Amino acid sequence: MNALSTSPLFSHKYALSIAALSAAGLLITVFLMQYWGGMAPCSLCVTQRWPHGVALVLGIVAILPITAPPLRRILLAAIAIAFAITAGIGGYHAGVEYGWFAGPTACSGTISSDTVEDLKRQLMAQPVIRCDEVAWSLFGISLAGYNFLISIALAIFCAISSLAGAERGRR
Repeated sequence: MNALSTSPLFSHKYALSIAALSAAGLLITVFLMQYWGGMAPCSLCVTQRWPHGVALVLGIVAILPITAPPLRRILLAAIAIAFAITAGIGGYHAGVEYGWFAGPTACSGTISSDTVEDLKRQLMAQPVIRCDEVAWSLFGISLAGYNFLISIALAIFCAISSLAGAERGRR
């Protein structure tokens, strides 16, 4: 860890800037795809956005000049946790899309009923966008898969940066 603690790549301010810009970039991308590109998100897609929002807000607060260095390290660790959470949700969502896991019944379950009224109620309660269908992919990887890959890399980077700065004690 000694070499990492002296590397400017893992300084708290640099890592916080990367984290905030990455979270903002991911959110801007999905909102553009939704509102400009017409790709409506499923409920798992929306759930994956919240930790990015948390990471963005925490990153902005941590970058402010009035934020003390020990608090920056704590916020960086919290951002790493937020990225790990969205990576977990993204991994689960990708698994649902590829049929590896059963998805939430609210957005990927089957409809079965004994009565017409019950069937009608279930159909009306079903979301328009299903969680188990890949809406967009590149090189065979869905958006949820990319969220997993990018977010896990950011979580590891932020965690290492938080620990490296803690060892040095002055970032």
